[in-house]
Amino acid sequence: MKSGSRTLGVAFSDGDETSRLAGAVVRADGTLDGMGFEACTVGGTDATNATIRLFERLEREDVQHVLCAGVAPAWFNLLDLHRIREAVERPTLAVSYEASDGLAPALRDAFEGDTLVDRLTTYRSLPPRRRVRLDGGCGAADSAADDERPLYVRAVGMDDERAAELVRTLTHEGFRRPEPVRVARIAAGAHRAAVERAEVCDHW
Repeated sequence: MKSGSRTLGVAFSDGDETSRLAGAVVRADGTLDGMGFEACTVGGTDATNATIRLFERLEREDVQHVLCAGVAPAWFNLLDLHRIREAVERPTLAVSYEASDGLAPALRDAFEGDTLVDRLTTYRSLPPRRRVRLDGGCGAADSAADDERPLYVRAVGMDDERAAELVRTLTHEGFRRPEPVRVARIAAGAHRAAVERAEVCDHW
């Protein structure tokens, strides 16, 4: 991948009722090249729309991929990767870091009725997670160290091999997270804290 290739990383930081999104445009060589912010509801169903709005408001036609930090931000405000892919017309991926038997049991514990059905429908539409070794290759881990630092990828609009290559290219030595979502995560937390401080000041 060329050093100037740009990826939009999207991450969320939750408050009591509102989750703040940050979008970081990061080049393959690690250079931060743009940033934007949005918001969605904790426990709602608007994270997908917020991600699409974030992309559109940035107006960055040079972005080639969208990389999300997980698929269930803001207390199971599930991301519909297929809908994001259709709206932004870019390959859309999500990364996670924990071994899991799936979110269905947690969703059933937290929701019921039509709310549960809608979330399960979105969750079941997602592509399967594929494990990626940052030292090269896909599939099972080769070492105990790799077992302690798994990385899983879901990809829409890109095959598994290319998705694994992209994630490895964007994950710099010494870090576990791909650089676009690492930067977006830091920015989302800072944005949430700044908004909350401003709200307190306005109150007083």
